[in-house]
Amino acid sequence: MAATVMALGISSAILVMQRGFGSLDTARCLGYASQIMQSEMEKVRLTVWGNGTTAGTGSSGITAIPTTAQSINIDAAFFNNSDIGSRMTLTQKATDVHTGMIMITFKITWKSYDGRTLDRTYTTYYGKQGLYDYIAL
Repeated sequence: MAATVMALGISSAILVMQRGFGSLDTARCLGYASQIMQSEMEKVRLTVWGNGTTAGTGSSGITAIPTTAQSINIDAAFFNNSDIGSRMTLTQKATDVHTGMIMITFKITWKSYDGRTLDRTYTTYYGKQGLYDYIAL
């Protein structure tokens, strides 16, 4: 009887620890995803409008960002701590809001350790006269 109770206790503890490790992995990946997208956002802040008039029409600057999701290489600096960064895929796309304003969306997706697909999205508006702020979803 005591062995049965002990086995039940140990198996319950293992399940709780497994759930805890899953939550820790998700939290760690959300943090890395936020850092990666913030880094990309800062690169956008330093970019000029470009030679196009609308999203996807230029050959340089913000107007060169395509209107369909395009994969971006994640900086190798984010891979130094385990395999978290290497599990992630980052895309960006631009959408015209109105003349002189482009909405830029970054989306990062990854697989958690148990195989679930998770994602995080940042959206910013870039005005021809400058960048304002971003929204994290």
